Amino acid sequence: MLKSKTDSIFGKISSSGLRWFWLTIIFFILDQVSKQYAVEHLFLGERINLLPIFDFTLRYNTGAAFSLFADQDGWQVYFFTSISILVGGGLIYWLYTLPAKNWWLSISLNLILAGAFGNLYDRIAQGKVTDFILFYYHDWHFPAFNIADSVIFLGAAMMLYDSFVNPETAQSEKSKDGNVKAPEKSESYDKF
Repeated sequence: MLKSKTDSIFGKISSSGLRWFWLTIIFFILDQVSKQYAVEHLFLGERINLLPIFDFTLRYNTGAAFSLFADQDGWQVYFFTSISILVGGGLIYWLYTLPAKNWWLSISLNLILAGAFGNLYDRIAQGKVTDFILFYYHDWHFPAFNIADSVIFLGAAMMLYDSFVNPETAQSEKSKDGNVKAPEKSESYDKF
């Protein structure tokens, strides 16, 4: 009986959006390894120029994206940790219920999940997020970021693209009895 339940769970996972969960694991590891490398090889605030518009620099962020709320007295770390846990749980459930044939959306959600987990791990382990990538032009600079932020951005862009190319996955169809149901066939994915 235990074997049939295990087979059933793995069968559901392989037929759902969690089929691409390996991407979450790979990008989580890549994010953590790159952050650890930055911490071990850079001094806080040091900038190593790689291109005329691109540096490596070690910075820490206790706030949200772009250091929003970073100047607060500490409540924001707990707040953003809680939000990350809730969003992560929601994304895992969404992936579990999303059919595997919606591979583009599944990949985008797994990328977002990888980034959320990468930054969540930092907040839990050290109370701040490690950033080390800096783009700039003359005196203007984009806020420092990391691999986790990059895959969140990429996943969100892919999700936005999916909502335009395949709007039936963004909206649920209503059945005749008024209940919400997922789309049955996705023609747009055949274009890729």
